[in-house]
Amino acid sequence: MAIDNDRPKEACGVVGVFAPGEDVARLTYYALYALQHRGQESAGIAVSEGEAILVVKEMGLVAQVFDETTLRSLPGQLAIGHVRYSTTGGSRWENAQPIYREGRNLSVALAHNGNLVNTHELAGELERNANRGVTSTDSDVIAEMIARSSRESVEEAILEVLPQLRGAFTLTMMDENTVFGARDPHGLRPLVLGSLPGGYVLASETCALAIIGAEFIREVEPGELIAIDKDGYRSHRYAQASPALCIFEYVYFARPDSVLYGKSVQSVRYNMGMRLAAEAPAEGDIVVPVPDSARGAAQGFAAASGIPYGEGLVKNAYVGRTFIQPTQAIREQGIRTKLNPITSMIEGKRLVVVDDSIVRGNTTRQIVRMLREAGAAEIHMRISSPPIQWPCFYGIDTANRDELIGAWKSVDEIARHIDADSLSYLSLEGMVESTEVAEEKFCHACFSSKYPIPIPEDVRVTKHMLEEPPLEAPARPAG
Repeated sequence: MAIDNDRPKEACGVVGVFAPGEDVARLTYYALYALQHRGQESAGIAVSEGEAILVVKEMGLVAQVFDETTLRSLPGQLAIGHVRYSTTGGSRWENAQPIYREGRNLSVALAHNGNLVNTHELAGELERNANRGVTSTDSDVIAEMIARSSRESVEEAILEVLPQLRGAFTLTMMDENTVFGARDPHGLRPLVLGSLPGGYVLASETCALAIIGAEFIREVEPGELIAIDKDGYRSHRYAQASPALCIFEYVYFARPDSVLYGKSVQSVRYNMGMRLAAEAPAEGDIVVPVPDSARGAAQGFAAASGIPYGEGLVKNAYVGRTFIQPTQAIREQGIRTKLNPITSMIEGKRLVVVDDSIVRGNTTRQIVRMLREAGAAEIHMRISSPPIQWPCFYGIDTANRDELIGAWKSVDEIARHIDADSLSYLSLEGMVESTEVAEEKFCHACFSSKYPIPIPEDVRVTKHMLEEPPLEAPARPAG
């Protein structure tokens, strides 16, 4: 099993660029490259010179999909881009983004990060009028609704459609002349606005601005639509804001060099590690992170505990999505295709191993086994977030509670399952306080079951929800 198979999965990363006179396809490419950690299944870019929208998308990593020849074939003054991990709709070319839809009067390209909870309701409305198309995503439903609108402009159509959406959605969109960016009223997924010498950029994280030399302006607000054209950018407030950013952005999803709510992701992870050391001390000879996302927390734990920090695991950075299937012998090596121990750092040592989360427990168990085989004397697992006990319906691929080890086993039982000498998690209070942001500004439903957006009883949020008939609503008990 590859390590990423036992991690929470983000929906995607999105980009929007308006920069006349610049190579917008190349700018979008590099911004997507910076966001590759948010999705590795497919990548795509849509561009326009002012007359028509051209889309290139394919399965694979950004560097696999685009080369110099492809980028030169994408001239334009505005663009949007997307990297995908599928949460609604299977991993196939038809579901790659950006999605392009053309109606009688309107044409739109759209890139989406998140998950709607009223997809079946919206899709049903479309199907009553005409076929939805060939894809099976909630993103496609949004694009269809915009393209079919009777409004006179895409901007007006977007403002008509956004209030009808329920769930998590960060969107970048474009017509032939304008780039748009929007966040749902809770701002569950991030989106930032930056400036270039000749235009503006929208991106899921600030790290994407830095790579193309864009200057951070501000975060797009929850419930806000930004429109960018030759006259600059303008803002529409389409819904009242009720911020609830996914706290897992700090724990795992966002790059450490990004900034959320004005707070450095790296600094927050460091704080989480320091708080974890205070809440769950351990005796050991070395603090070892599970790379890469737990590195900041491990550094914080080491600093607070006084135990030396050391890189005891090496991650192969070049193991991503591959089109070559491994042999059975290689498959049995499991996690070693992604991680490998540094025996000289581990042998005979008492290890404090810091990771950011445990979802199913299988990969953690493999890591512990691998460290024991490398000669570790003791292994004390410390997790910089609370146990994941509840499914996410907003764009993280943990919709099935049966798969969550934290939902059904106690901490001691999980420790025995992974064969660790001890196991402790950071408390919910400790995790939130480490951000130095008020708790009411976060969604932490996967830890607490406090969902900011009500989940309909009949919703079936799986990767293939539109490829299956919807479930009937469960019968209510009499009385």
